[in-house]
Amino acid sequence: MKIIIGSLNPTKVGAVKKVFNQFNVEGLNVPSDVSNQPMSDFETMQGAINRAHNAKIAGKSEIGIGLEGGVIIENELLFLCNWGALVYENEVILASGAKILLPCEFIKDLQNGTELAVLMERYTNEKDIRSKEGAVGIFTNGRITRTQIFEHICELLLGQYEFKIIKEVSN
Repeated sequence: MKIIIGSLNPTKVGAVKKVFNQFNVEGLNVPSDVSNQPMSDFETMQGAINRAHNAKIAGKSEIGIGLEGGVIIENELLFLCNWGALVYENEVILASGAKILLPCEFIKDLQNGTELAVLMERYTNEKDIRSKEGAVGIFTNGRITRTQIFEHICELLLGQYEFKIIKEVSN
């Protein structure tokens, strides 16, 4: 079975390949059809769903997977959020990852359209954080990386998929 992940980002592709290791997994650059910087749980979730649908269609695969990172501003606090979607047939399976607090001084720039990835490069003086440990890796002192967050989400997606398939077979 072929699975297409709707991204070429190594943190996302690596997570899917590790968890879905029994399948043929390929990355494909597809649009999320949301903002470059999703600014809510819902928008981040929708980006994951869109990537999964777009990956399945563009890759002509049985399964499409979308992984999306975003931020949430709530009560003047800023949180990192991540979502995953698995699409097969006409079904959509969803899972979300852990949320962590980000520096509140990022809020204004984010609201003015700057992506978190750009802010992280300024904050750390490192390039391409989103393809490495991610903001979560920086702010957890390397204890949890972006790939690990996406692996966790992929485990949740795969477990739900397996449950649904077993349930469908037993009915």
